[in-house]
Amino acid sequence: MNHDHPRALTPQEAFDMLAAQPQALLVDIRSSMEFLFVGHPKGAVHVAWIDEPDWVVNPHFVTEIRKLLLGGAVCESDGPCAPVILICRSGKRSLEAGKALIEDGLQAVYHVDEGFEGDLDDQHHRSSLGGWRFRGLPWEQC
Repeated sequence: MNHDHPRALTPQEAFDMLAAQPQALLVDIRSSMEFLFVGHPKGAVHVAWIDEPDWVVNPHFVTEIRKLLLGGAVCESDGPCAPVILICRSGKRSLEAGKALIEDGLQAVYHVDEGFEGDLDDQHHRSSLGGWRFRGLPWEQC
């Protein structure tokens, strides 16, 4: 197993992990616009990896995730932290963001390999080949 990459989960596996481990954190790392208008998994917190208006990697991303882990309060002093599950549109940004967390020392880092909307189909539509929403998991829209 490659330990410098977040471990891939299907949307259903991520949903099941969140149900089984209430301390697990589901972080939607898409832009604010995507999070608000496309919709997001129910219960997800939002920390953008790359966001408008500048579309550069968020320099505070790792710090913000660590704050969500309550500065380590949900980590045992010598043990692992609560699992962090990242989700983006189709699994590409979450892979990069997950690598950054692992480089910073977090160990239980996962990403939803199909993302929220999944990949483009032949008609260039999303939400038809895979993803959290396509799999019928709970989501909400603003």
